[in-house]
Amino acid sequence: MSEPLLEARGVVKQFGQVQALQGADFTAFAGEVVALIGDNGAGKSTLVNVLSGVIAPDAGQLRLGGAPVRFAGPADARRHGVETVYQDLSMAPDLDAAANLYLGRELLRGGLLGRLGVLDRTAMRREAVKAFAELGVTLKEVTAPVATLSGGQRQSVAVARAVAFANRVIFMDEPTAALGVVQRARVLETVRRVAERGICVVLISHNMPEVLSVADRIEVLRLGRRVASFAAAGTTIEDLVGAMTGSLDQDRPAPDTGARNAEDLR
Repeated sequence: MSEPLLEARGVVKQFGQVQALQGADFTAFAGEVVALIGDNGAGKSTLVNVLSGVIAPDAGQLRLGGAPVRFAGPADARRHGVETVYQDLSMAPDLDAAANLYLGRELLRGGLLGRLGVLDRTAMRREAVKAFAELGVTLKEVTAPVATLSGGQRQSVAVARAVAFANRVIFMDEPTAALGVVQRARVLETVRRVAERGICVVLISHNMPEVLSVADRIEVLRLGRRVASFAAAGTTIEDLVGAMTGSLDQDRPAPDTGARNAEDLR
C-alpha cells in the first residue's frame, strides 16, 4: 500500500461567521493527477490555500510524505516542494519566458558580478530551454516577451516554472480556462507529463469532461467536507454532479495503482 504524499485530516477554517471548511479531508499520491471539484462555495479555494500555505487552518492536520507539517506561508510550502500555478498565472508580461521561469529565483553571475546582483541571463535561458523541452513545451524563441505568446504557451510556461522548482506537489487552478481546443489539449498533455515525473498534480477545475479525461482520481467537496472520492475510470459526469449537489454521497475505490480504497482515503 502506498503512503499518501499529501494529506489533510479534519481541516477546519472559519472566516467570521462563515465556516468554509468543516472537517475537510484530502488525499493525494505521488505521480497522480487528482482533481478537486465542488460547487461554488464548497470550500475548494480555502482548502487549496491551506494546503499550499497561503492560510493556516483553525484545526485539523496536514501531512506531507507521511509526516505532520504546518506551513508558515507559501514560501515555506515551496521549500517543501509544493508549488501553485494560479489562474492569473502571476507572470511578468514584458519579460521573456526564461526570465519568467526564474522570476524571484534569478540566477546570478559568478564572482564579483554576482555579488553586485548581475543576472546570468545566458544560464537562465539555457536552463529554460532544457526545462521546456523536458515537458514538450514548444516556443519559437525563449527571448520573446511572454505577452506575445499564445494563451496555451503562457500557461505552459507557468507550469514549467512550477515544475522547475517543485519536487512533490503542484496545484493548478483552472489551467485551461479561456483556452481554445488545441491549446487546452497541449496544456493537459503537459499536466500528464508532470505526473509521469513522479510529481503529484492537484487539478482544480469546473470542466467535468476535462477532469475525467486527465485525472486519475477525483475528490469532491460539498459544504466544506469531502463527500466523495472517485476513480476517474468508470465514473460519469452524472456521478460527479450527483456528489457535488448531494444526490450522491459516497466514496469509490481509487484507481488500480496500489491497495487504495475509500477506507484508506479516510
